[in-house]
Amino acid sequence: MSEPSPITVPHGIPEIEAATPAPGRTEPEVLIITGMSGAGRTRAAGVLEDLDWFVVDNLPPMMIVPLVDLMTKAGSSVERLAVVVDVRGREYFSELAQALDHLRSAGVNYRILFLDASDEVLVRRFESVRRPHPLQGDGRILDGISTERRVLASIAERADVVVDTTDKSVHDLAKEVRDAVAGGAVDSLRINVVAFGFKYGLPLDADHVADVRFLANPYWISELRHLTGKDEAVRRYVLDRPGALEFVDRYVAALEPVLAGYLAEEKRYATIAVGCTGGKHRSVAMATEIAERLRTAGHRVTVTARDLGKE
Repeated sequence: MSEPSPITVPHGIPEIEAATPAPGRTEPEVLIITGMSGAGRTRAAGVLEDLDWFVVDNLPPMMIVPLVDLMTKAGSSVERLAVVVDVRGREYFSELAQALDHLRSAGVNYRILFLDASDEVLVRRFESVRRPHPLQGDGRILDGISTERRVLASIAERADVVVDTTDKSVHDLAKEVRDAVAGGAVDSLRINVVAFGFKYGLPLDADHVADVRFLANPYWISELRHLTGKDEAVRRYVLDRPGALEFVDRYVAALEPVLAGYLAEEKRYATIAVGCTGGKHRSVAMATEIAERLRTAGHRVTVTARDLGKE
């Protein structure tokens, strides 16, 4: 098999050699996000970030090739790269077609997501935020939009996915981007379960607070006082108290429609706070158990014990 030929990049784009993917790595995904200013590029980029894409905004086109090269080198943990490129790059934007041609000739598969909307809606969006169009200069917003359409015409023709956001809400746009770009990825919510002590105050970012002070306190058991809810002896003591597991079962069941509603409303993060007096024994054990049930239900969950070590 012949060696891969190097990428020859004119006009100031650094010359790099096409890297052979490391064994065992899946083929990296590269997505170029572009389109009309005000059509939702920032929102689309945010959706992809929530899906664990590595997103770079307003990147000069000449930097796309070296960035993709870094991504494909052995040892790189980046497998999905999204790059937002648009007319904010001014004179550099004209080099986008060249950069894409060089990626294609080097065997790098990429897709182009193009965001568009009607002129009327774009004008209204710019007026609502009271900002000028990046290409309007001394003219009107509509002049800038017309100029941008001419500049983007050739890239629009190469687009793999075109999303018209004229009549779409931010939620509609997010769903369409996921459906079109993320390969039907299943929606997921990132949940942080925080164990805390009421004596130190409520977590400021808590969406839900569970009070587990109804359970007997291991602090009053001399053999358990110096331990924490991370230790098996404390965990077993807490979970064996009457009502403990029943509370976990019912609490997680009550959370399910709430979490589903968060996803429907495009809320991607939730914090569930579980509190006892000092945040050392009961809250830690119960938070860990609640988190495990949520993981079993298919959620992405992390557990933190905010107040451990404060006593």
